[in-house]
Amino acid sequence: MEIKRVVVTGLGALTPIGNNIEEFWNGLVNGVSGAAPITHFDATKFKTRFACELKNFDINQFFDRKEARKMDRFTQYAMVAADEAIVDSKLDLEKVDKDRVGVIWGAGIGGLETFQNEVLTFAEGDGTPRFNPFFIPKMIADIAPGQISIRYGFRGPNFATVSACASSSNAIIDALNYIRLGHADVMVSGGSEATITIAGIGGFNALQALSTRNDDPATASRPFDKDRDGFVSGEGAGALILEEYEHAIARGATIYAELAGGGLSADAYHITAPHPEGLGAINVMRNCLRDAGLKPEDVDAINMHGTSTPLGDIAETKAILEVFGKHAYTININSTKSMTGHLLGAAGAVEAIASILAIKYGIVPPTINHFTDDDQIDSKLNFTFNKAQKREVKVAISNTFGFGGHNACVLFKKLD
Repeated sequence: MEIKRVVVTGLGALTPIGNNIEEFWNGLVNGVSGAAPITHFDATKFKTRFACELKNFDINQFFDRKEARKMDRFTQYAMVAADEAIVDSKLDLEKVDKDRVGVIWGAGIGGLETFQNEVLTFAEGDGTPRFNPFFIPKMIADIAPGQISIRYGFRGPNFATVSACASSSNAIIDALNYIRLGHADVMVSGGSEATITIAGIGGFNALQALSTRNDDPATASRPFDKDRDGFVSGEGAGALILEEYEHAIARGATIYAELAGGGLSADAYHITAPHPEGLGAINVMRNCLRDAGLKPEDVDAINMHGTSTPLGDIAETKAILEVFGKHAYTININSTKSMTGHLLGAAGAVEAIASILAIKYGIVPPTINHFTDDDQIDSKLNFTFNKAQKREVKVAISNTFGFGGHNACVLFKKLD
């Protein structure tokens, strides 16, 4: 069977540092932190009282109030990002074969706020079961790709991937393979998440996973820094239009990069902690390189999972040294979570976009908030600390690892 090439022809982003692709990229290269006190609810009594929320975002600019109320925020975010990507791709919706356009979308949790609010409303009542008729279709994780397909009439493969923080990378890899194998010409793929809620912040606080640097939120996400104390919760969405190469060329599409490979693995170790030697991360990067038909020395940049957790940053760094050897010291490594926070199920898509734009513009965004080296992390590696660096990026990979030991890695390269 002929394996088809897959390219990226459209991008959309809704993030804590920018509500579209242009704003997002400007925020990245300028090292802007998206962290600030929580406004979605009263967090006064919480251990963590800040997060990376969207700024100046009003869903009523995109949907009428009645329609918006039928969607959880994670679906609203998905719809906005997907729309930007579709417009960016200049896909002719009147001419394209919609039977061969699909949507595969990732969400680690889905409609958490909807679930939370329905349960709180019931608990505060007299015990009479009064639930919103849209409760279930607002909550389920697969409703985002469903809503996107309904809006545009896309009748190709359609489902959601759920693998915690690897969810949208999984979605991108599945979309890649559906096109490769000839089951679709175009796929809308990405992910969204909206867990800055009472339950989301409370739950992650209970796990002791979040930073509690309430006195200085802007510097709280500090991957690879000695004094890192947990991740910062983020929200938003990222969307990619993936297209079969010949299909894209035939319609004169602008191509950002080629999606050349994807890798998957499991730690098979612990429900929340990474394998201490980075075994799953080693396997997933090797699997990705093998899938793309490339060697470790071909890679110029790595957008690390880099969550700013004590164990995770060490394990991933060990894995990179194991996979890339001496070449690791020539690679620009970074963590854009230092700016966006951790978008959970949307992280893979948003960080994939950062990698694609690094290829397009020849700039690697920084890892901000580095103050003190960690003796357990090799300081000779180029973590792109505090300031963006210009360099030609021909090949970039992006890592995402999720609770449960799920690992996914995607590889983009400059189009030959």
